[in-house]
Amino acid sequence: MCGLKKLHMMNVVNLIAELENVHDYWSPRIVGRVNDQYIKVSKLKGQLVWHKHDNEDELFYVLKGSLAIEYEDGKAELNEGDFHVVPKGKMHNPVAEEECWIALIETVTTAHTGDVMTDKTKTVKQQFGTT
Repeated sequence: MCGLKKLHMMNVVNLIAELENVHDYWSPRIVGRVNDQYIKVSKLKGQLVWHKHDNEDELFYVLKGSLAIEYEDGKAELNEGDFHVVPKGKMHNPVAEEECWIALIETVTTAHTGDVMTDKTKTVKQQFGTT
């Protein structure tokens, strides 16, 4: 889906089909919006970076594979069909030992790597890019 076209009530988006067209790891693609939340898809492998989002919670939903969300005091381990909400202000680092396909639900103000900039960081404009 190129950018966010005007969504109609009967619009259907298949997250798996969207992910089949994603080729770069850690490069979320915005595929929908609900109120002030973006629905994104991404392929993950390896680790992103330790970071936090001061003002936004972040929902990770695993569609394929497994994912660990590391925290300073432990970790959440997710398998296919699991979701986990990272609380705002909480330092975390997503890690996928093998390729993992996820959906993200994030407030439109959520910066990709929060308070940290790396070569993996994607702007919202880049996240609207074609898959």
